[in-house]
Amino acid sequence: MRSPGRTAPAPKLPDCAETMPGYKRILLKLSGEALAGGAHFGIDSERVKQLSREVADVVATGIEVGVVVGGGNIFRGLAAAAQNMDRVTADHMGMLATVINSLALSDALEQMGIPTRVMSAIEMHQVAEPYIRRRAIRHLEKGRIVIFAAGTSNPYFSTDTAATLRALEIKADVIAKATRVDGVYDKDPLKFPDAKKYEQITYLEVLAQGLGVMDATSIAMCRDNRLPIIVFNLNTNGNIMRVSRHELVGTLIH
Repeated sequence: MRSPGRTAPAPKLPDCAETMPGYKRILLKLSGEALAGGAHFGIDSERVKQLSREVADVVATGIEVGVVVGGGNIFRGLAAAAQNMDRVTADHMGMLATVINSLALSDALEQMGIPTRVMSAIEMHQVAEPYIRRRAIRHLEKGRIVIFAAGTSNPYFSTDTAATLRALEIKADVIAKATRVDGVYDKDPLKFPDAKKYEQITYLEVLAQGLGVMDATSIAMCRDNRLPIIVFNLNTNGNIMRVSRHELVGTLIH
């Protein structure tokens, strides 16, 4: 009980009272096209450096970052040759394309003095570490950026599914899905000016409406394990940092 005539002290507000606390560990999902810059395929070194700087800034704040990169920028150039291929062979080619992208991103980060580890689901010891869950978590705890390559090593699974699987295995707080648009829409905003953007949407709504955010397997896995997804525009500078700080960016799927 307070003494008569004394007022209760004002409650002490946390330092981040005006914003939600940031995440401890995130899984960043990049498309292969993100590394191509303005080109249709291939790797744009300046674009890779820009992305690396943004990721490095996030790590500098103490947030642990895992990355999964697609391979579309490389495999798209081989698409014509792969049309008549066996699906399993074509998928394995796509996995190897993600290894090339992972090495490119790792090299750009290392040149900035940021320690990285490329961990491949397909063993290739001269190029990358084999993926081992406990080792990946240890790397993250030591402040290294872990880049997960070669998908899940299994055909018929997309890199979206690989990103979800790795995020669950390393106990990431969120999947940050980088795209060309600023969130999830009811239809393609690049084709339809009247497309409606969702600030928040549930997993079931994404599945029911057939929204092409991530493949259905990925969405179902996130739903079953209550792993949130943030879809945001990668082309806006600083958005990776904003997402990691839990700022209101893009669309939250939960």
